[in-house]
Amino acid sequence: MKYTIQQIANFLQGSVEGDAGVEINNLAKIEEAKPGDISFLANPVYTPFIYRTGASAVIVRKDFKPEKPVKTNLIRVEDPYEAFSKLLGFYNKKHDKTGIETPSYISKTAQIGENVYIGSFVYIGENVRIGNNVKIFPGTFIGDDVNVGDDTLIFANVSIYHDTKIGKNVTIHSGTVIGGDGFGFVPSNGKDFKKVPQIGNVIIEDYVEIGSNTSIDRATLGSTIVRRGVKLDNFIQVAHNVEIGENTVIAALTGISGSTKIGKNCMIGGQVGIAGHIKIGNNVKIGAQSGVSHNLKDDEIVVGSPAIPIKQFKKSSIIFKNLDDLYKRIQKLEKELKKYKETDKS
Repeated sequence: MKYTIQQIANFLQGSVEGDAGVEINNLAKIEEAKPGDISFLANPVYTPFIYRTGASAVIVRKDFKPEKPVKTNLIRVEDPYEAFSKLLGFYNKKHDKTGIETPSYISKTAQIGENVYIGSFVYIGENVRIGNNVKIFPGTFIGDDVNVGDDTLIFANVSIYHDTKIGKNVTIHSGTVIGGDGFGFVPSNGKDFKKVPQIGNVIIEDYVEIGSNTSIDRATLGSTIVRRGVKLDNFIQVAHNVEIGENTVIAALTGISGSTKIGKNCMIGGQVGIAGHIKIGNNVKIGAQSGVSHNLKDDEIVVGSPAIPIKQFKKSSIIFKNLDDLYKRIQKLEKELKKYKETDKS
């Protein structure tokens, strides 16, 4: 990477304050940057670093007003974080591979688009459809009748079972399993469990990102659905017949039980457990390590296990922190009451 500050500003639709001709060859954090680097300032916590950073340029908000002289050059934009993310995407060319490596297996009935990359030891089954510009990294398994949309990126050692439908611009990170059987068993004779066949599929819509080692189970009947724009972190379990609404984000180690429906634009923290057959509304926020066992309405914010409204949780936490003192006070009162009763009897 070697561009002038002006070229970068043009790319980001920003304006330059300083020497627009200085060349940039690297991206860096504002506190670690050196000459030739470009960084950004979005979080006010990092403001002190802009006065001593070694960066040749820093991306800042349009209305940023320094409290003292700034030695670096500035690129002013509407949203520094979004602008820097755009720059990161432009800088990252490591996934720009094309061609089909050997050994790999591609069924004769598979349809492969243009400008694709298929890495070594990839298996592509019967009647698979791979769109244009798709990148499939080594060791990945794609079962029969799978559809993969244009511009999708599938990293190494991903397993995609039969009948899965994946949209455009999807990113699936290593170790993820999509379309494995849902956890369906029925007791037999009060002792053994018999497996319930899982004959549905998984649908992943456009612009979804799925973190490493996440598992999305196929439906018993119908589809497990991850809607457009959903972002899933690493180590998430999505059970059979779950539906996750558009633009919902879910942090690591969350487990969603079967047939639960999650609305649009929700934010779910790490290590959350969600019971099955419940409905979570739109714009819901669930704090980390919460246990959700009941329906949640639109715009609710809950935390705790069992999950309760955040205002109620904050009040309860004050009491919880004082439980030891309250217990000691009760013990003291009981002793005094006992003495009073003994005195009264005498």
